[in-house]
Amino acid sequence: MVKNMIVFLLLLLGAVMNDTSARDVISFNTGWQFKKGPFSTDPMRASAQWDGKWEEVTIPHTWNAKDMQVKADAFYEGVGYYRKKQFFGNELAGKRVFLRFEGVGACTEVYVNGKLVGTHKGGYSAFAFEIGTALKLGAENEIIVKADNTARPDVIPVNHSLFGVYGGIYRPVWLITTEQNNITVTDCASPGVYITQKNVSRRSADITVKVKLDNGSLAPAQLVLENSIYTQEGKKVVSQRLPLELTPQGTQSYVSTFKLKNPHLWQGREDPYLYKVVSRLLANGEVIDEVTQPLGVRHYEIVAGKGFYLNGEKYPMYGVTRHQDWWGLGSALTNREHDFDLAQIMDVGATTVRFAHYQRCDTLGLIIWAEIPFVNRVTGYESENAQTQLRELIRQSFNHPSIYVWGLHNEVYQPHEYTASLTQSLHDLAKTEDPDRYTVAVNGYGHANHPVNQNTDIQGMNRYFGWYEKKVQDIKPWVEGLEKDYPWQKLMLTEYGADANLDHQTEYLGDALNWGKPYYPETFQTKTHEYQWSVIAEHPYIIASYLWNMFDFAVPMWSRGGVPARNLKGLMTFDRKIKKDSYYWYKANWSKSPVLYLTQRRNTDRERKQTSVTVYSNIGTPKVYLNGKELTGIRKGYTDVHYIFDQVTLEKGKNKIKAVAVYNGKEYVDEIEWDYQSEKKRDADAHENKNGSMNNPEG
Repeated sequence: MVKNMIVFLLLLLGAVMNDTSARDVISFNTGWQFKKGPFSTDPMRASAQWDGKWEEVTIPHTWNAKDMQVKADAFYEGVGYYRKKQFFGNELAGKRVFLRFEGVGACTEVYVNGKLVGTHKGGYSAFAFEIGTALKLGAENEIIVKADNTARPDVIPVNHSLFGVYGGIYRPVWLITTEQNNITVTDCASPGVYITQKNVSRRSADITVKVKLDNGSLAPAQLVLENSIYTQEGKKVVSQRLPLELTPQGTQSYVSTFKLKNPHLWQGREDPYLYKVVSRLLANGEVIDEVTQPLGVRHYEIVAGKGFYLNGEKYPMYGVTRHQDWWGLGSALTNREHDFDLAQIMDVGATTVRFAHYQRCDTLGLIIWAEIPFVNRVTGYESENAQTQLRELIRQSFNHPSIYVWGLHNEVYQPHEYTASLTQSLHDLAKTEDPDRYTVAVNGYGHANHPVNQNTDIQGMNRYFGWYEKKVQDIKPWVEGLEKDYPWQKLMLTEYGADANLDHQTEYLGDALNWGKPYYPETFQTKTHEYQWSVIAEHPYIIASYLWNMFDFAVPMWSRGGVPARNLKGLMTFDRKIKKDSYYWYKANWSKSPVLYLTQRRNTDRERKQTSVTVYSNIGTPKVYLNGKELTGIRKGYTDVHYIFDQVTLEKGKNKIKAVAVYNGKEYVDEIEWDYQSEKKRDADAHENKNGSMNNPEG
């Protein structure tokens, strides 16, 4: 489905397996066995456990696909083992062999024939190990992967509180074979190629291609590095060859510079045009290694108080956030699930995505915020790992034109001094690795002078007015106060919204809902988004906004809103089967696709005889009929797509509501049915509208 609407290849996980003829890149995802640990420390018992029954699995795989999603605080965190027996032939003699893992939750040890070939800490970045010296050629080899998703104070995230870190090899594995001299595979599992761009305009752009090369032999080699830029259609634009002597002492970097004349710019969703950069390593005139990377020529600029600019033009930042897990699958997704999610994000009309608390990247014309999982709590032991994960994120995702900012932390506070200092060091690291992109950190308190703020280029703030604090309408004085007092601040509203359990429906709504109560009506979520988006749209001081969340997701430590282990703030349900009313609110406001939608279609058991009817329409003023009779007295709501009929009187029994609009000569129709029997009063406790806690953990 998504392939029909997207011209470009989805680049998953911050790096892409290269389209290359000179190196072999083979899927390594079948033939695995799995066994859940931990094993006893007693040698006899451990041996029996190891030799017992193993489960046949295919990668991606997680052992938490169900237990993290059905009951609060009742999931397995710990060790799991994977093993695979693979024959490696003698044709690999003289070659270099690597295993590249796109993601393992969360700490990993990899053994080949009993030899440790590498370890990795962090569940959301790729890693690659060279395994050739541990292989037995012409024989069967055993590969063991030990994965452990136990929360640790020295590995971010340090707990499972806001989302679960699923255990297992939950992203694909690749077997990579190269010659002795290659474009490096093990530089933080990056492509080994780094593309930067300066002085971008429609007249020209300065492009620099840095390639890291590695000599695995014991002698220098006379080689040629060729870097070429091709159009999307495959025409070579420019090329440069660099003769070099590659020594075996460490990784060497080589740089080519180009000036593109009249470049075809990457213009977001409107025109996500991609060149490609092909880096080839040649020996004696033959290509011995090759890596292809995307090049989207573009320039980002953020102007405080005014907005986001793409290639010198103001660009709307309609933002959603995404957690990747699916009901029944956990995080072990195939491209089919990723494609589906991206299709929904495109359909709703989003222009920017915050891949929340872990890294994901694509090139769909979306503007991307990529983030490390430094979230919720600090321990004082995570500094080194946070820096390592940030370095991996940047190097693996460096060439994606869609990424405009590196996210450094989300809602981490005490001790303030430690957190502020660590944020500063992360900012410095990001600017050293990538001087041309922005950095951002996120605070949940909502005031600019909080002790951990102002340590990054952009200040993000999470605000849940009406849900965790105050009233829905308090978003307006909040933003206007910041606008007045901190006009220089580059501010983004990085989370907002409310939970919605589709089994909870009511017409009785106040201006705040106590999140601590078990009643989470969809209608309150709809009300929150209707009003708060209207305020955001009127305030360019909010450079970008990111609603929380595109999809419901698992929170294994929670039991709220009548559904254990679930965050219900999504615009779509966890199983992706139902789009909530709020989904269509944003689609009507953001998308260019025609939308005609009657709200409260699940609130069928009506409580009031005299009620209101709301329609979202971006195709003009609709006509609405109740039981065949046209309603009158239509008025505009918060935005131009918001239409409301007040004082609508229902008949006893079934009531059919029909909305009709004509756009470009085509008639659009939407129909729902309500049932009214008698005036009802809901349980007072269920509708008690008290303010929630100010400092509740994020949505």
